[in-house]
Amino acid sequence: MMDYSYESEHTKFMRELLEKNPQLESKRLEARNIWWDKKLDKEEQKRFNESDEPMKPYVYFGG
Repeated sequence: MMDYSYESEHTKFMRELLEKNPQLESKRLEARNIWWDKKLDKEEQKRFNESDEPMKPYVYFGG
């Protein structure tokens, strides 16, 4: 039988941090919205992929 009462030090730290600072959750969501939660524009993505120039071999040498 599994002992589900165990709590790691990291989990305990995070739980206590969020209890003491409830505003962190809204700040986390705000930061996530800046970088991750974006609507994907399929047409823009298509243009981006089509304009991608393949990498040349031996990019670190003059040529």
